Amino acid sequence: SEGLFDLGIAGRDWVEETSADVVSLGQLQYSKATSNPVRIVVAVPQDSPVQSVADLPQGVRVSSEYPRLTERFFADKGIEADIRLSYGATEAKVPDIVDCVVDITETGRALRAAGLKIVDTILTSYTELLANPASHADPEKAHAMAQLLTLLNGSLEARGKVLVKLNVGGADLDKVIEIIPSMKAPTVNELYGGGGYAVETVVPKNQINRLIPALVDAGASDILELPLSKIVH
Repeated sequence: SEGLFDLGIAGRDWVEETSADVVSLGQLQYSKATSNPVRIVVAVPQDSPVQSVADLPQGVRVSSEYPRLTERFFADKGIEADIRLSYGATEAKVPDIVDCVVDITETGRALRAAGLKIVDTILTSYTELLANPASHADPEKAHAMAQLLTLLNGSLEARGKVLVKLNVGGADLDKVIEIIPSMKAPTVNELYGGGGYAVETVVPKNQINRLIPALVDAGASDILELPLSKIVH
């Protein structure tokens, strides 16, 4: 946000926390455990009678790595909050140091393991490709940025997918096509000399170990499983 770089990658949570003056070129949908977004949430002890932020008292003590975002959220709710900056292990500060926390979570498991429950979500955040507004105003740079976004999204799209190639005789082609997944439709080409068909398609990697034996049973042979680096639609 200081204008030192043309491009950067950060979560929407930090854009909102810092009020950065940036142009979002698009979301990059990935995170540590899943492709789901992370959430900035308000959490209290499991045994607390608090069921929503509205139940929190004035002067509530809050620990967070997002002090500005937290301050704005509680101000919007009309709650005066004593916000204390956390430098890590935020969930461990309840109840001895603070009454509740504002923390980041992807699945909620770490908060549950710490004996906390979520009572509100402040923000849902994906990672984003961000541009310096001055740089983005340059048509040549803006075009290069769009091309980079295409490549990044292509890499993300290829995660968890593999390319499958196989050969099959004409008598078994329909059986193979019936069971094989594809993005649109499998590619089918006749083999040189008319000895059958070559089939290729993109398959989710988590299906491949069940699919290959089924393809063999259906009459396929010479099956190849190949990694993919990019898929650009």
